[in-house]
Amino acid sequence: MAASKIEWTDATWNPVTGCNKVSPGCKRCYAERMAKRLKATGMAKYRNGFKVTLHPDTLDIPLGWRKPRSIFVNSMSDLFHVDVPDEFVRQVFAVMERAHWHRYQVLTKRPERVAALNGELPWPSQVWLGVSVESADYVHRIDLLRETGAAVKFLSLEPLLGPLPELNLQGIDWVIVGGESGPGARPMEGDWVREIRNQCLAADVAFHFKQWGGVFKKRNGRELDGRTWDEMPAIATTPAGAS
Repeated sequence: MAASKIEWTDATWNPVTGCNKVSPGCKRCYAERMAKRLKATGMAKYRNGFKVTLHPDTLDIPLGWRKPRSIFVNSMSDLFHVDVPDEFVRQVFAVMERAHWHRYQVLTKRPERVAALNGELPWPSQVWLGVSVESADYVHRIDLLRETGAAVKFLSLEPLLGPLPELNLQGIDWVIVGGESGPGARPMEGDWVREIRNQCLAADVAFHFKQWGGVFKKRNGRELDGRTWDEMPAIATTPAGAS
């Protein structure tokens, strides 16, 4: 695990690394760039670069971290990638169930795989599930998310590549929006963000604006209409089991 600079989480845990591109939002994947850099530095965990690689030796790490925190699961991969065996997915869920004092944020672009495994997985309240939706072509992922047993369901609309004017937010607890960052970042329109924010406000869904993005994302900041938006689901006041 490692402390994270991602605005909506505290730490990352990567029992799987590596992935492959499945939709336009993957085009300039930050995880792929980072994995290649880490391989070049000789880091053993990234000896395979961005090829999907299991790391069973890291499975028990959350059990040893006693302070409750929010943990982004597989920030460098997708737990539901086809190359991750069903049994390994179940092992990850078993650890999340045992280390119940943390909050786990699992994000996927492969909700079809989640749907196939849904009945075989425990869904304790501390395991949150989200899907990435970068444009209107991928809103079907939200419908599949709704069908899962996750107690908290969220959307990561990042990198936002187009407007999403008619989001169905029924059953959704949290929406994260962000622009693409890094070399060659594709632009995001302010009106796209405001439209999503307004839909969240109307539906009483927590809204988090991560960043405007761009080549110089720190310079562009993360304020929207004069303020930051760091809302979390109501259930998120305290990680599960914390006192």
